[in-house]
Order: sequence, then C-alpha cells, then structure tokens
Amino acid sequence: QVQVVESGGGLVQPGGSLTLSCKASGRFVGIYAMAWFRQAPGKQRERVADIFSTGSTSYADSVKGRATISGDIGKNTVYLQMNSLQPEDTAVYYCNVRDAGKAGNGYWGQGTQVTVSS
Repeated sequence: QVQVVESGGGLVQPGGSLTLSCKASGRFVGIYAMAWFRQAPGKQRERVADIFSTGSTSYADSVKGRATISGDIGKNTVYLQMNSLQPEDTAVYYCNVRDAGKAGNGYWGQGTQVTVSS
C-alpha cells in the first residue's frame, strides 16, 4: 500500500518562508518524478514545481524565483522551500508521486495547509 505524507505547513506572515516535506512509502515500480501542487479555496489545483529522476526541476511562473524544489527521488523524498510568501500563496499543498507502475496522475498525499496572513 502506497502512502504519501506531507508535512511542514502552517501559518506564515507575508514575506516569510517555509519548507514543506513529502515522504512516500510502499511499493513502486519506478518513481520518475515528484511534484508539489496547491489548491486555494474556490480554485483548481495547480502545479507548483516538479523534480525528475534526472535531477531536473521545473516551476510554475507564479513561484519561479521564490520556490526551490529538492529531494532524493531514490529515497522517495521531496521538499519545497518557499520564500517571500504572499497571501495568494495560501492553499492546501499536495505532494504528487509519479510512478511507472501507476497510470493517470500518480499518487497523492492528503495535503498540508499553508496560510499566509498577518
């Protein structure tokens, strides 16, 4: 049974920083990418950043320059550091795991709430 668990969310003041963590466990055929998505109230879930087994990364324009995704796919672990947080970054942040043995959008965690407010 696959589990994806996020942690690190919380309340942050505007301009602040935080780091989210994600750990996946269970049986995988071959994880080739891990990613962070977020969903704000009343909005669709959107991609924030990806990291691939090659080590390459990509970012949504909305967080480029403020976010850093890192981790070790071989250890099923990924992090998201975000700086200069703004109220519009408030959302539930989800970790996504893409495995060669899983069709569709891969595995998802339950999410961790990030609230940016003074």
